[in-house]
Amino acid sequence: MTALQAVILGVVQGLTELLPVSSSAHLVIAQSFMTEFHQPGVLFDAVLHVGTLFSVIYFFRNDIVSLAISILPGLSRRTVPEEQQKAFRKVAGLILISTAITVLIGFIFKDRIEILFSSVTVAASMLFVTGFFLFLSDWKKHIEKNEENLSVPGAALIGLIQAAALVPGISRSGSTIVCGIFLGLRREAAARYSFLLSVPAILGAVTLQAPHFSAVATGEWFPYALGFATSAITGFFSLHLLYFVIRRARLRFFAYYCWLAGGAVLLSL
Repeated sequence: MTALQAVILGVVQGLTELLPVSSSAHLVIAQSFMTEFHQPGVLFDAVLHVGTLFSVIYFFRNDIVSLAISILPGLSRRTVPEEQQKAFRKVAGLILISTAITVLIGFIFKDRIEILFSSVTVAASMLFVTGFFLFLSDWKKHIEKNEENLSVPGAALIGLIQAAALVPGISRSGSTIVCGIFLGLRREAAARYSFLLSVPAILGAVTLQAPHFSAVATGEWFPYALGFATSAITGFFSLHLLYFVIRRARLRFFAYYCWLAGGAVLLSL
C-alpha cells in the first residue's frame, strides 16, 4: 500500500462514513481499482473507521461527557440536574440495547460479512437500497421526539438496522438515521443517536480485527497512520455538512448520489 493510496482511502472514508452513502461500499470500490493495495483481513478499513471515530468523539464531545457523567455514581448528582441525568441515563441504556443487538448479529455472521467485502457487485447493488431509504426519509413529517423518548423496541430495531449495515453498500449512518426518523425522532436527534451509537460499534469492529495487527510489519505502519489522520480530518468537516443537510430535510440528494454511483459501477463491470 502506498502513501497516496492511504490518503485517497482516508478521504473516501472521512467523506462517506459520516455522510449517508456507505463508506464500506466506497472503500470496496476504490480498493478494487488499486492493484497494489492489500491488507490483512479488513484491518486498514478498521483503522480508517477509528479515524472517523475521533471526528465523532470530538464533534459530540459534550454529549459524550454528559452521558458518561450521568452514569457515574455520585458525580452525576453534583454536575447534572436530576431531570437531565435521567434523560442521559436512559439514552445510555438505549445505546447499550442497540449495540447488543448489533454485536450479536455481527458475531454470528462475521465470516460471511467479511466475504462480501470482496464483491464490488454487492457493494454497488446495496447502494440502491441505501438510496431508497434516504429518499423516503424526507417525506416523513411531524417528528418531534428526542433520543430519550425512543422506546426499547425502537432501540432494538435501530440495532438490527445497524447490523444490516455491516453489509457493504448499506450506509450505517444513513440507515440508522432514517430508522430513527421513522420512529419519530427529530432529524437532528436521529443523527445524534446514530453517531453516538457508532462509538461502541466502531470500537467493536476494531476489536474483531485486532488479531491482524501482528501481520503488519513495523515499516508498513506509516500508510496506516496517514490514512487514520486523513479520515479523521475529513470526517470532522463531513459532520458539519451532514447536519447542514439534515436540518433542511434534504437527504434525498444523497439518495440520488447513491443511485448514480451504484449504477455507474454496475455498468462498468
